[in-house]
Amino acid sequence: MISRPVDSSGDILPVLSPASLLTGPAAAAVGLSDHLRLFRGDWWEYADQGNEILDLISASRLSEKDLPALSSYLSSYILRFPAIRSVSAAQASLSGRAFSFSSTAHTDSGGETPVTFSWP
Repeated sequence: MISRPVDSSGDILPVLSPASLLTGPAAAAVGLSDHLRLFRGDWWEYADQGNEILDLISASRLSEKDLPALSSYLSSYILRFPAIRSVSAAQASLSGRAFSFSSTAHTDSGGETPVTFSWP
């Protein structure tokens, strides 16, 4: 996998030479970040595709008993990304109404990348 570099806010940076392109786990991390931030209905061409976590979170008031299901959903959604081989150390937590998820994604290139997701 090859990707353009991005800054800390996710904006694509200019590529001045092929050596500036990201490969391996760094490229997978950029693609996976986009994969997690694409919510169902965001892409007009394929409105039925995307992360459904917002639908799951907004369906009812979240509680600690919902965390295993949400963690499982996000882990399986991460595994749908083509460059990811496995997910480990998945943890979900609630702080008030804020939901957080973290894990480690193992890439096809043999590396690993940390994964975080939070809402709101």
